[in-house]
Amino acid sequence: MLGQRIITALILFLLVLAAIFFLPTHLLALLFGAVILIGAGEWVALAGLQMFWEKLAFIAATAAAMALVYPLLQHPEGSAFWLFLAAVIWWFMVTLWILRYRPERSFVPGKLVKSVIGLFVLVPAWAALVTLHGYGSEGPLLMLFTMSLTWVADTGAYFSGRRWGRVKLAPAISPGKTREGVYGALAGTAVWAALFSLFRPEIAGVVELVLFCLLVCVVSVVGDLFESLLKRQAGIKDSGKLLPGHGGVLDRIDSLTAVAPVFVFGLMLIGGGK
Repeated sequence: MLGQRIITALILFLLVLAAIFFLPTHLLALLFGAVILIGAGEWVALAGLQMFWEKLAFIAATAAAMALVYPLLQHPEGSAFWLFLAAVIWWFMVTLWILRYRPERSFVPGKLVKSVIGLFVLVPAWAALVTLHGYGSEGPLLMLFTMSLTWVADTGAYFSGRRWGRVKLAPAISPGKTREGVYGALAGTAVWAALFSLFRPEIAGVVELVLFCLLVCVVSVVGDLFESLLKRQAGIKDSGKLLPGHGGVLDRIDSLTAVAPVFVFGLMLIGGGK
Protein backbone atom coordinates (compact mmCIF):
# COMPACT_ATOMS: atom_id res chain seq x y z
CA MET A 1 0.00 0.00 0.00
CA LEU A 2 2.81 2.44 0.86
CA GLY A 3 4.53 1.68 -2.45
CA GLN A 4 1.30 2.32 -4.34
CA ARG A 5 0.83 5.61 -2.50
CA ILE A 6 4.38 6.70 -3.36
CA ILE A 7 4.03 5.85 -7.05
CA THR A 8 0.69 7.66 -7.33
CA ALA A 9 2.05 10.66 -5.44
CA LEU A 10 5.12 10.84 -7.71
CA ILE A 11 3.03 10.73 -10.88
CA LEU A 12 0.67 13.42 -9.54
CA PHE A 13 3.61 15.58 -8.51
CA LEU A 14 5.16 15.47 -11.98
CA LEU A 15 1.83 16.26 -13.65
CA VAL A 16 1.16 19.17 -11.28
CA LEU A 17 4.69 20.47 -11.76
CA ALA A 18 4.32 20.41 -15.55
CA ALA A 19 0.94 22.16 -15.39
CA ILE A 20 2.19 24.90 -13.06
CA PHE A 21 5.31 25.82 -15.04
CA PHE A 22 4.25 25.13 -18.63
CA LEU A 23 0.61 26.17 -18.85
CA PRO A 24 -0.60 29.77 -19.09
CA THR A 25 -2.94 30.82 -16.31
CA HIS A 26 -6.15 30.59 -18.33
CA LEU A 27 -5.42 26.99 -19.37
CA LEU A 28 -4.35 26.07 -15.86
CA ALA A 29 -7.68 27.50 -14.64
CA LEU A 30 -9.51 25.12 -16.99
CA LEU A 31 -7.40 22.13 -15.93
CA PHE A 32 -7.79 22.78 -12.23
CA GLY A 33 -11.44 23.58 -12.82
CA ALA A 34 -11.84 20.06 -14.21
CA VAL A 35 -10.16 18.67 -11.09
CA ILE A 36 -12.54 20.68 -8.90
CA LEU A 37 -15.51 19.32 -10.83
CA ILE A 38 -14.26 15.78 -10.16
CA GLY A 39 -14.10 16.80 -6.50
CA ALA A 40 -17.66 18.12 -6.79
CA GLY A 41 -18.68 14.72 -8.14
CA GLU A 42 -17.23 13.19 -4.96
CA TRP A 43 -18.78 15.85 -2.70
CA VAL A 44 -22.28 14.63 -3.57
CA ALA A 45 -21.66 11.58 -1.37
CA LEU A 46 -20.58 13.80 1.54
CA ALA A 47 -23.70 15.93 1.06
CA GLY A 48 -25.99 12.92 0.83
CA LEU A 49 -27.16 13.72 -2.70
CA GLN A 50 -28.50 10.47 -4.12
CA MET A 51 -30.77 11.33 -7.03
CA PHE A 52 -29.16 11.88 -10.42
CA TRP A 53 -30.65 15.35 -10.88
CA GLU A 54 -29.34 16.43 -7.46
CA LYS A 55 -25.82 15.33 -8.33
CA LEU A 56 -25.96 16.96 -11.74
CA ALA A 57 -27.34 20.18 -10.26
CA PHE A 58 -24.51 20.42 -7.73
CA ILE A 59 -21.80 19.82 -10.32
CA ALA A 60 -23.42 22.37 -12.64
CA ALA A 61 -23.67 24.88 -9.77
CA THR A 62 -19.96 24.41 -9.04
CA ALA A 63 -19.06 25.02 -12.70
CA ALA A 64 -21.32 28.08 -12.83
CA ALA A 65 -19.81 29.49 -9.63
CA MET A 66 -16.29 29.16 -11.03
CA ALA A 67 -17.39 30.87 -14.26
CA LEU A 68 -18.91 33.75 -12.28
CA VAL A 69 -15.88 34.11 -10.02
CA TYR A 70 -13.23 34.01 -12.76
CA PRO A 71 -13.70 37.66 -13.90
CA LEU A 72 -13.17 38.79 -10.30
CA LEU A 73 -9.73 37.20 -10.31
CA GLN A 74 -8.55 39.73 -12.87
CA HIS A 75 -8.66 42.28 -10.03
CA PRO A 76 -6.89 40.53 -7.13
CA GLU A 77 -6.61 43.70 -5.06
CA GLY A 78 -10.30 44.55 -5.55
CA SER A 79 -13.22 42.18 -5.86
CA ALA A 80 -11.11 39.07 -5.31
CA PHE A 81 -9.88 40.46 -1.98
CA TRP A 82 -13.39 40.29 -0.57
CA LEU A 83 -13.88 36.78 -1.91
CA PHE A 84 -10.80 35.55 -0.07
CA LEU A 85 -11.70 37.51 3.05
CA ALA A 86 -15.05 35.67 3.05
CA ALA A 87 -13.17 32.38 2.65
CA VAL A 88 -10.92 33.21 5.63
CA ILE A 89 -14.00 33.99 7.75
CA TRP A 90 -15.58 30.73 6.61
CA TRP A 91 -12.57 28.65 7.67
CA PHE A 92 -12.47 30.48 10.99
CA MET A 93 -16.07 29.41 11.54
CA VAL A 94 -15.17 25.84 10.55
CA THR A 95 -12.35 25.90 13.12
CA LEU A 96 -14.83 26.86 15.82
CA TRP A 97 -17.15 24.11 14.61
CA ILE A 98 -14.33 21.54 14.85
CA LEU A 99 -13.28 22.72 18.32
CA ARG A 100 -16.84 22.56 19.65
CA TYR A 101 -17.86 19.36 17.88
CA ARG A 102 -19.50 16.72 20.07
CA PRO A 103 -21.10 13.85 18.12
CA GLU A 104 -23.90 13.40 20.62
CA ARG A 105 -25.14 16.99 20.49
CA SER A 106 -23.63 18.76 17.50
CA PHE A 107 -25.75 19.98 14.62
CA VAL A 108 -25.65 17.79 11.50
CA PRO A 109 -26.46 19.87 8.39
CA GLY A 110 -28.90 18.58 5.80
CA LYS A 111 -28.00 17.91 2.19
CA LEU A 112 -28.91 21.41 1.00
CA VAL A 113 -26.65 23.06 3.59
CA LYS A 114 -23.85 20.59 2.85
CA SER A 115 -24.20 21.37 -0.83
CA VAL A 116 -23.76 25.08 -0.13
CA ILE A 117 -20.80 24.22 2.10
CA GLY A 118 -19.31 22.33 -0.84
CA LEU A 119 -19.39 25.49 -2.94
CA PHE A 120 -17.72 27.43 -0.11
CA VAL A 121 -14.98 24.80 0.09
CA LEU A 122 -14.31 24.08 -3.58
CA VAL A 123 -14.75 27.35 -5.47
CA PRO A 124 -12.56 29.68 -3.35
CA ALA A 125 -9.81 27.04 -3.36
CA TRP A 126 -9.85 26.96 -7.16
CA ALA A 127 -9.98 30.76 -7.31
CA ALA A 128 -7.01 31.02 -4.95
CA LEU A 129 -4.85 28.65 -7.01
CA VAL A 130 -5.66 30.54 -10.22
CA THR A 131 -4.89 33.85 -8.49
CA LEU A 132 -1.59 32.51 -7.19
CA HIS A 133 -0.53 31.32 -10.62
CA GLY A 134 -1.08 34.77 -12.08
CA TYR A 135 0.36 36.61 -9.09
CA GLY A 136 3.24 38.50 -10.65
CA SER A 137 6.44 36.97 -11.99
CA GLU A 138 6.69 34.66 -8.97
CA GLY A 139 3.17 33.28 -9.45
CA PRO A 140 3.96 29.69 -10.47
CA LEU A 141 6.59 29.39 -7.73
CA LEU A 142 4.18 30.78 -5.12
CA MET A 143 1.53 28.33 -6.25
CA LEU A 144 3.94 25.42 -5.94
CA PHE A 145 5.07 26.63 -2.52
CA THR A 146 1.46 26.87 -1.31
CA MET A 147 0.74 23.32 -2.43
CA SER A 148 4.03 22.10 -0.99
CA LEU A 149 3.05 23.44 2.44
CA THR A 150 0.24 20.89 2.58
CA TRP A 151 2.56 18.11 1.41
CA VAL A 152 5.21 18.97 4.00
CA ALA A 153 2.60 19.27 6.76
CA ASP A 154 1.03 15.92 5.81
CA THR A 155 4.43 14.21 5.67
CA GLY A 156 5.57 15.69 8.99
CA ALA A 157 2.30 14.71 10.64
CA TYR A 158 2.44 11.17 9.24
CA PHE A 159 5.95 10.31 10.38
CA SER A 160 5.79 12.22 13.66
CA GLY A 161 2.44 10.65 14.48
CA ARG A 162 3.68 7.14 13.71
CA ARG A 163 6.84 7.59 15.77
CA TRP A 164 5.63 9.57 18.78
CA GLY A 165 1.86 9.75 18.50
CA ARG A 166 0.14 9.20 21.84
CA VAL A 167 -2.46 11.90 22.53
CA LYS A 168 -5.47 11.87 20.20
CA LEU A 169 -6.16 15.17 18.47
CA ALA A 170 -9.87 14.79 17.72
CA PRO A 171 -10.93 11.20 18.45
CA ALA A 172 -14.59 11.89 17.70
CA ILE A 173 -13.67 13.06 14.20
CA SER A 174 -10.48 11.27 13.15
CA PRO A 175 -9.16 8.74 15.70
CA GLY A 176 -5.87 8.27 13.86
CA LYS A 177 -4.66 11.86 14.20
CA THR A 178 -2.56 12.86 17.20
CA ARG A 179 -1.25 16.07 18.72
CA GLU A 180 2.29 14.81 18.19
CA GLY A 181 1.49 14.53 14.49
CA VAL A 182 0.45 18.19 14.47
CA TYR A 183 3.73 19.13 16.17
CA GLY A 184 5.60 17.30 13.40
CA ALA A 185 3.56 19.14 10.78
CA LEU A 186 4.36 22.49 12.42
CA ALA A 187 8.07 21.68 12.66
CA GLY A 188 8.28 20.62 9.02
CA THR A 189 6.34 23.69 7.91
CA ALA A 190 8.60 26.04 9.88
CA VAL A 191 11.75 24.60 8.32
CA TRP A 192 10.26 24.63 4.82
CA ALA A 193 9.06 28.23 5.16
CA ALA A 194 12.45 29.36 6.45
CA LEU A 195 14.23 27.71 3.53
CA PHE A 196 11.82 29.29 1.05
CA SER A 197 12.31 32.73 2.58
CA LEU A 198 16.08 32.38 2.29
CA PHE A 199 15.62 31.31 -1.34
CA ARG A 200 13.15 34.10 -2.15
CA PRO A 201 13.70 36.91 0.40
CA GLU A 202 11.68 39.34 -1.71
CA ILE A 203 8.49 37.44 -0.83
CA ALA A 204 8.77 38.02 2.93
CA GLY A 205 11.26 37.98 5.79
CA VAL A 206 12.13 34.69 7.49
CA VAL A 207 10.31 35.38 10.76
CA GLU A 208 7.30 36.88 9.01
CA LEU A 209 6.92 33.98 6.58
CA VAL A 210 7.54 31.27 9.18
CA LEU A 211 4.90 32.67 11.53
CA PHE A 212 2.42 33.05 8.69
CA CYS A 213 3.06 29.52 7.41
CA LEU A 214 2.62 28.09 10.92
CA LEU A 215 -0.85 29.63 10.90
CA VAL A 216 -1.44 28.16 7.45
CA CYS A 217 -0.34 24.77 8.79
CA VAL A 218 -3.02 24.94 11.47
CA VAL A 219 -5.54 25.78 8.76
CA SER A 220 -4.41 22.71 6.81
CA VAL A 221 -5.17 20.54 9.83
CA VAL A 222 -8.63 22.11 10.04
CA GLY A 223 -9.27 21.37 6.36
CA ASP A 224 -8.23 17.76 6.84
CA LEU A 225 -10.38 17.34 9.95
CA PHE A 226 -13.37 18.99 8.30
CA GLU A 227 -13.44 16.49 5.45
CA SER A 228 -12.93 13.66 7.96
CA LEU A 229 -15.96 14.95 9.88
CA LEU A 230 -18.12 15.04 6.76
CA LYS A 231 -16.99 11.55 5.74
CA ARG A 232 -17.79 10.24 9.20
CA GLN A 233 -21.26 11.78 9.05
CA ALA A 234 -21.77 10.26 5.58
CA GLY A 235 -20.48 6.87 6.73
CA ILE A 236 -17.72 6.58 4.11
CA LYS A 237 -13.97 6.00 4.45
CA ASP A 238 -12.69 7.69 1.28
CA SER A 239 -14.26 10.35 -0.91
CA GLY A 240 -13.59 8.23 -4.01
CA LYS A 241 -11.38 5.60 -5.62
CA LEU A 242 -9.83 7.56 -8.48
CA LEU A 243 -6.29 7.67 -7.07
CA PRO A 244 -4.74 4.28 -6.17
CA GLY A 245 -3.57 4.25 -2.58
CA HIS A 246 -4.96 7.73 -1.93
CA GLY A 247 -8.71 7.47 -2.34
CA GLY A 248 -10.45 10.30 -4.18
CA VAL A 249 -9.55 13.80 -5.30
CA LEU A 250 -11.04 15.33 -2.16
CA ASP A 251 -8.85 13.08 -0.02
CA ARG A 252 -5.83 14.68 -1.68
CA ILE A 253 -6.95 18.31 -1.65
CA ASP A 254 -8.83 18.48 1.68
CA SER A 255 -6.05 20.50 3.32
CA LEU A 256 -5.41 22.56 0.19
CA THR A 257 -9.03 23.72 0.00
CA ALA A 258 -8.46 25.54 3.28
CA VAL A 259 -4.83 26.52 2.80
CA ALA A 260 -5.04 28.11 -0.67
CA PRO A 261 -7.54 30.93 0.02
CA VAL A 262 -5.99 31.70 3.41
CA PHE A 263 -2.51 31.85 1.90
CA VAL A 264 -3.63 34.16 -0.92
CA PHE A 265 -5.38 36.48 1.51
CA GLY A 266 -2.27 36.65 3.69
CA LEU A 267 -0.14 37.28 0.62
CA MET A 268 -2.38 40.19 -0.31
CA LEU A 269 -1.99 41.66 3.16
CA ILE A 270 1.82 41.43 3.26
CA GLY A 271 2.22 42.31 -0.43
CA GLY A 272 4.61 39.44 -1.08
CA GLY A 273 5.86 38.76 -4.59
CA LYS A 274 4.88 42.17 -6.00
